Amino acid sequence: MMLDAFILGGFLFFSVSAGGGIAWLVSKIFHDTKEGLALLCGGFLVGILAIDIIPSALKMYPLSGIILGVLIGYIFLVMVNNFLFSSKSRNPSVYLLTFALFIHTIPISLTIGNLLSNSTFATSITTSTILHHFPEGFALTSALLSQGKKLIVLLFCFISLSVCFSTFIWIGHQVNFSIKTQSVLLGTSIGLIGVTSVKEFILINILVVPIKLFLTFLITGYLLSVVFHLVF
Repeated sequence: MMLDAFILGGFLFFSVSAGGGIAWLVSKIFHDTKEGLALLCGGFLVGILAIDIIPSALKMYPLSGIILGVLIGYIFLVMVNNFLFSSKSRNPSVYLLTFALFIHTIPISLTIGNLLSNSTFATSITTSTILHHFPEGFALTSALLSQGKKLIVLLFCFISLSVCFSTFIWIGHQVNFSIKTQSVLLGTSIGLIGVTSVKEFILINILVVPIKLFLTFLITGYLLSVVFHLVF
């Protein structure tokens, strides 16, 4: 079982790396403006939430748990911004987004762990694992590049995400978490991703970039999320 979990973790690493590679290519087009990359990332994340994550969550989990999770995510962000990142010279968006993606991975991993013993689901689980995490790789890479982070930081994030994924698959196989618990975790990730996208990537640049460029980058990011949703 542990071997299967780490194999799937390897698939996730391949998936997020491929998504990151696409983001790197896109960054070469917009290499003259870090604000543009940040807006691209913000529009992309809003699109992923609106088109993919939120509709899927509402179909699979109870609304009350998701709402509670969103509230927890928002309160957590307020506390982090007030107590850990109070200095304006430090931009917490990349760290918060990374944390949000880790949280987002947990309910997915737990569900896979619960189903992995059933060989009927093996192929579909592997396929969905590869395809589902392309957007996460794209978003995280765009965020890191927009803030001038080194690629070694990105590699560390991808490896850590893969290890987290494998670990919670194993935990999900050993412990049967309730749907309510998973819904709160997913709601927390939605709250973290949503607030971080709007506040740290979009609103912070609204007065920095000319309105036409602002809308161009934002809409382009959203349209990219539509493409990812249709293709992957």
